[in-house]
Amino acid sequence: MESIKCLIIGGGPAGYTAAIYASRAALSPVLYEGLTPGGQLTTTTTIENYPGYPHGIDANQLMSDMRAQAKNLGADIRGGAIVKADLSQRPFRLTTDRGDELEADALIIATGATAKYLGLPSEKKFMGMGVSACATCDGFFYRRKDVAVVGGGDTACEEATYLAGLCRKVYLIVRRDVLRASVAMQKRVLETPNIEVLWKCNTQEVLGDANGVTGARLVRSDGEIFDIAIDGFFVAIGHHPVSELFAPWVKTDDNGYIVTDGCSSATSVEGVFAAGDVQDPHYRQAVNAAASGCRAALDAEKFLKR
Repeated sequence: MESIKCLIIGGGPAGYTAAIYASRAALSPVLYEGLTPGGQLTTTTTIENYPGYPHGIDANQLMSDMRAQAKNLGADIRGGAIVKADLSQRPFRLTTDRGDELEADALIIATGATAKYLGLPSEKKFMGMGVSACATCDGFFYRRKDVAVVGGGDTACEEATYLAGLCRKVYLIVRRDVLRASVAMQKRVLETPNIEVLWKCNTQEVLGDANGVTGARLVRSDGEIFDIAIDGFFVAIGHHPVSELFAPWVKTDDNGYIVTDGCSSATSVEGVFAAGDVQDPHYRQAVNAAASGCRAALDAEKFLKR
């Protein structure tokens, strides 16, 4: 059984930033990166909205730099995932996918969230080449171009209206004959001139070539199949927080996001903190995740000193 003062789970911007701050606080942090080191950012290409990079930065490079910074400051960064947790008492007991057993005095959960996709092979093929799950992240690349957004809820409507301010035309692909979004959001979408709602449609295939997405093949509920020409394909059917392992112990909301106390990172279990997209159903931005990783490390430091 290995004893760890501060254990961090998750290798995205929240986890790496927590490791940076925890290292500087002499907490000897150990970070397990999980199955997708770098988190959701590794599914995109250039990031142009992260502060400090006037010409943008490659997403994988940004994550690599954060990881190297944490490691250079003394963080023990390990591959592999945590597959079992018992948070019923301190020290907390956890088990890795290699069967290693750990004890932790403080725990920072930064496991992130995963975007829900349609599950099409062509969707996966063009990931990062026109297929995206974040309009705020990637919409800038489609200025004055035609794009499509899939979904009928608030997230999809928000993505569509955001893109409408950048793009020439936005198709909103809705599988039903109504929107699930709030009345105010529906009104905004329907009153935006360059948004065209395609009702009762499902995406059959994302079309493209070696340069990326060129269109989408849709099928209406009556069986009609038709193509639309687009440069970007945005999936907005929701996100899934990676919180299942901890849900028996910490409080989560109806969608599985870990609930934290006010503006702090404290969860319902004393000594357990949450940072990044696993506790953020609203913003889901790298800079916000990094900021919450900072808060989690500072909260953990105060807890351990107390």
